[in-house]
Amino acid sequence: MKYGLIAAGERHTAEAGQHILESGGNAFDAAVGAVFTSMTSEYGLTSAGGGGACLAWRKGDKPIFYDFFVDAPITPKSKEIDFFSTIIDFGTAQQEFHIGKGSIAVPGNIKGLFQIHKELGILPISRVLEPAIQIAKNGIPLDKLQSYAIKLLEPILTLDPINRKLFQKPDGTLIKEGDIQKNPDFADFLEILIKEGPDYFYNGKGAELILSQSESGGFLNAQALAKYDVKKRRPVQTQYLGKTIYSNPAPSTGGTLISFFLALIHQSNLNMSIENIALAMNLTSQVRHQFEQRSLENILSEKSIKTFVSKFKNHDWGFTKPGVYGRGETTHVSILDKAGNAVSLTTTNGEGSGHVIRGMGVMLNNMLGEEDLNPKGFHLWNKQSRIPSMIAPTIVAGESGPELILGSGGSNRIRSAISQVILNYYQQRMDLESSISQPRIHLEGSSLHCEPGIELRAKESIPSEIEIINWNEQNMFFGGVNAVTNGAAVGDSRRGCVGIVC
Repeated sequence: MKYGLIAAGERHTAEAGQHILESGGNAFDAAVGAVFTSMTSEYGLTSAGGGGACLAWRKGDKPIFYDFFVDAPITPKSKEIDFFSTIIDFGTAQQEFHIGKGSIAVPGNIKGLFQIHKELGILPISRVLEPAIQIAKNGIPLDKLQSYAIKLLEPILTLDPINRKLFQKPDGTLIKEGDIQKNPDFADFLEILIKEGPDYFYNGKGAELILSQSESGGFLNAQALAKYDVKKRRPVQTQYLGKTIYSNPAPSTGGTLISFFLALIHQSNLNMSIENIALAMNLTSQVRHQFEQRSLENILSEKSIKTFVSKFKNHDWGFTKPGVYGRGETTHVSILDKAGNAVSLTTTNGEGSGHVIRGMGVMLNNMLGEEDLNPKGFHLWNKQSRIPSMIAPTIVAGESGPELILGSGGSNRIRSAISQVILNYYQQRMDLESSISQPRIHLEGSSLHCEPGIELRAKESIPSEIEIINWNEQNMFFGGVNAVTNGAAVGDSRRGCVGIVC
């Protein structure tokens, strides 16, 4: 490589990062620029009105985790809210989602991305945002996967009249593959951010604009926006086959559960049959429900791992609690530059609240309406808090530093997708492309989902209570892992992702 490697959720997203690397930017510049570009090129998956997380490793330093996922504002019971359900039709199934102003959590993407750039980038922010501005202003042809995402989310994306102008043709039909998608209001908004920075959004005239349109019927308020801050944390880490796995720490769950899963595999010394991987997934779900959020760090204690390794060796499935399915409107960027700087960065907007800020071209998130993020019920937050997330930007390192930079979209499937890619790459010794394209499984409660090519050789070792669901094609349900190594960049074909070596 001459400049670096990048894997992202869409071609224009990846090419924006490539352009920044080739223009003298480092991995952190490229990641920020690529993500802001994805807010147009992957509109159905992420937004400036959503949240995210970044595992950043500057050459010569220790890795640091930037947590800029959304905050839940205080949600008083007495308030009359705009909060309702909508049905998304997936063809084979329908799923209910909750949207409206009462589903909007405090966004973190703008403050997080600007802080990463300020602390780690080397190019001016105007140059970093240039590709995103040009794409938002001039538009790009919709590809097949993004067209599919927009079609799925049509009831949400066309709820607001502003979005109807973006996503519907004059005859009222939805734009489709090959049609030009643009967002000129977002281009103008990015120009304002270049001049005024994130304070415009959280404390300035932008905040006033947001609240004038969303405070009535929702929980956002001036105090909640002004109070939001980025949390810099020490990554959770675990050992696996002589490597160190770094990922998203508490209060988020994804990184800790990936670390637990790999520790379970590492210490059990059992063969990696599909049945054993499914059992490890089941035990990982059990340990999550056992510790919940209050003592998440204890999942990785020596006592906890020893207890569950014993269960693993004894093939003790135990109780499997039914899961909550999430769509996983999430996207990921992985970058390694020529200097050895590494970035793993995941952002999401949920399904979107359906509410767009006029003049900004920004749809705000619906994280307060996501069942898997609010398992005890909606609107129960009595103080402003960071909502725990399943997103898990991850880096695997050896003695010489980062070796595998990866992450995924896919809601609850994020941890199973990332874990299986790591298993394939290090334990099965596959190349990166094969590690990602290999058929996957995902255990959700008592349902074992299997992609084509999965063969259960010992079905008798799986309890009869487990329903086996065989898919007839690889699907974005199973995540979208985008990863780079020192010599390869691969985007997951399940989500139309792209890898570039430049």
